[in-house]
Amino acid sequence: MLWRRALADGLGTALLLAVVVGSGITGERLAQGNSAIALLANALATGLGLFALIVAFAARSGAHFNPVVTASLAVRRQFPVGAVAPYIVAQFAGAALGVLIAHAMFDLPLYQISEKARMSTGQLLSEAVATCGLVFVIFSCEREKPWVTAAVVGAYIAAAYWFTASTSFANPAVTLARSLTATFAGIDPAHVVPFMLAQIIGAAAALGAERLLRHS
Repeated sequence: MLWRRALADGLGTALLLAVVVGSGITGERLAQGNSAIALLANALATGLGLFALIVAFAARSGAHFNPVVTASLAVRRQFPVGAVAPYIVAQFAGAALGVLIAHAMFDLPLYQISEKARMSTGQLLSEAVATCGLVFVIFSCEREKPWVTAAVVGAYIAAAYWFTASTSFANPAVTLARSLTATFAGIDPAHVVPFMLAQIIGAAAALGAERLLRHS
C-alpha cells in the first residue's frame, strides 16, 4: 500500500537525519575545536548510515529519502507519479522528526534555529554538483541490487562531504530540516531556498546527462 511505503520512506529519512545531526554533535564535542576531525566523523557516519538504511528500506520504500530522487525517478517513469506527493510529504516530515530525535538523544532543546551561514556562489555550485552526482550514480545502479546502490550512494556522499564547499546536503528535505538545528550540521533558514534551487538544478542536470549518455 502507498501509505505504508511513504511511511517507510519517512521513517528512513528520520533515521538519516538522526545520523547526520547526531554524528555532527558527537564529532564536534569530541574534536575539541578541530573542524576537520568533526567533519570526518560526520562524513563517515553519514556514509555508513546511508549504506545501512538503503539496505534496510530498499524493499520497503525504495529507500529514496530525498525529494529530488523521488521526482527524478518519476520523470524517468521508474516511480508512479501519483506516489510522488505522499513520498515528499513523508520525507520532509521524517527529516524534521529526525532532527528532534537527535536533539533529544543529546539532551538539547528540541526546537532550535540555525544561524550557520552557508551562502556563497561556490556553495550553491557545490549543491548543484553534489546533487547531480548523487542522482546520476543512483541512475547508474541496478535497483534490484540494493547492496550495490547502498555502497555507491554511501561512498559518494561520504566523499562529497569533502570535495564540495557546502559539505553536500544534496537533498531538499535534509536542507530544510538542518535549518532546525543550531549544531554542527545546521544551516541558516535564509539560505535554505537557494540551496534547494541549486539541488533541483543539479537533479535536472543529472537527468539530462543520463539521457545523453544512456546509449554511449
